[in-house]
Amino acid sequence: MTLDGFGNYESGLTSFLMIGQSNMAGRGDFEDVSPIRNDNCYMLRLGRWQRMAEPINPDRAVFEGEFHSGISLAASFADCFAKHFEKKVGLIPCADGGTRIEQWMPGQILFDHAVFMAKLAMRTSTLGGILWHQGESDCTDERVAVYKEKALHMIAELRRQLGAGELPFIFGEISEEITPRWKLSDHPRRMNAIFREMANEIPHSALVSAKGLTLKADGIHFDARSQREFGNRYFDAYLQVTRGEK
Repeated sequence: MTLDGFGNYESGLTSFLMIGQSNMAGRGDFEDVSPIRNDNCYMLRLGRWQRMAEPINPDRAVFEGEFHSGISLAASFADCFAKHFEKKVGLIPCADGGTRIEQWMPGQILFDHAVFMAKLAMRTSTLGGILWHQGESDCTDERVAVYKEKALHMIAELRRQLGAGELPFIFGEISEEITPRWKLSDHPRRMNAIFREMANEIPHSALVSAKGLTLKADGIHFDARSQREFGNRYFDAYLQVTRGEK
């Protein structure tokens, strides 16, 4: 694979679409982990592939002054991929903090933006899969009840529009240790039960356990060390899907 003067690659790059809300965008504190430096890892910026650097998915502060862009699971996922396959990998950051599943439905801005960015990346890469983490914003009685139906439709349409019906879809549990401050009651547990149902129904998909992962002081976002571990788990799940073990 060669790089031209405009930052475009001729071939050989496998890319992954990052979608969901803040725990996919990443809120981990930079000082808590060592940087990941791998010359085979890239991220999409303004339609061009650049060397991976964190934050990979710069995100708005949903609560001004309290949350910030930070360490996500994507960097360790990419690092694992590059080392395992000895190939170049690119990340397509499209996650948006605080968003609900209805905002990711076909025809909505976030969905259309993700499709646009993935297709743009596909000009200079081979799309390898979708990384999804979302659900905290849907932890109410009404939203949990309709979540699976919406998510299944979103995934099927996303694959259809990307022309890849068997595209690996890797998604993760939400923490069941979210603090009472967020008033989510037992909805995280119920949401994870729905995720397990989805994983059994969606072909070429895998659900990643969040067991043992720890949260920041804000009580809802995974800390940097857990994000690194989560990325490793996402990669293990990706291997299971691509090897046909799931």
